[in-house]
Amino acid sequence: MTQKLKLKASARQRMITRTLTGLLLASAALLPLSAQAHRGWILPAATTLSSDDAWVTFDAAISNDIFHTDYAPMRLASLTVTGPDGEPVTVHNAHTGKYRSTFDLNLLERGTYRITSNNAGVMATWEENGERKRWRGDAAGLDGAVPDNAENVQITEFSRRLETFVTAGAPDNTVFDGDRAGLTLQPETHPNDLFDTETARFRFLIDGEPAEGVEIEVIPAGMRYRNQQAMQTLTTDKEGYVAITWQGAGMYWLGASYGDDRSSIPGARRNASYSGTFEVLPE
Repeated sequence: MTQKLKLKASARQRMITRTLTGLLLASAALLPLSAQAHRGWILPAATTLSSDDAWVTFDAAISNDIFHTDYAPMRLASLTVTGPDGEPVTVHNAHTGKYRSTFDLNLLERGTYRITSNNAGVMATWEENGERKRWRGDAAGLDGAVPDNAENVQITEFSRRLETFVTAGAPDNTVFDGDRAGLTLQPETHPNDLFDTETARFRFLIDGEPAEGVEIEVIPAGMRYRNQQAMQTLTTDKEGYVAITWQGAGMYWLGASYGDDRSSIPGARRNASYSGTFEVLPE
């Protein structure tokens, strides 16, 4: 009997741990970038390939140090891949482990592919009889979720996008004409045509409109092995544009955060984040 009780207690503890982890990852989408200890990313082994039957392996995780798997895997349920023709592409060999998820992509068509994990929803917090309460779901479920006697109610409509791009042959722009929900990238400089010392121009949109005042961090790979992170901190202009001068070849992580009070839900705040991985080649 004692052993059974121990097993039940252990199972309950694992369930609590998973629940808390899920809430922490969801809450991270609502924080400014400077307040986030954990960063999400999708890392391709390469971004530009020339062979006719190219394959790319990806790692995906949420970590303290970018591109170093030390916290939690990125769940693959919300992963989508869009091909050069604008159609969905199936990934292969998907697996989620302790600290990272992995998958393979076969680039059967020439052109640029968009690899995205997008999570969106609504989070509400309030006080009820002196106790702090929290709810998370979609907009349709919000009605009735917060009781009439709730106090200090705060509602946030959030979206969290993780993204990268790979190209077989010559880059093209078809994949940038699709999804406009949340904070999205509409680059003037193609993300698979980046070179050391050159300046790229990226444009950010919020629900399809220019996103002014987006806070952006750009960090090169290898931060685990540096005392100084070589981070660039930038802000988009009134048309949503930002200029980034690359300071060395290699992989880069870009994080962008945006918030305003123009949510589609009355009285709610809109909060969106974007994390992208980009490869910069030698000049």
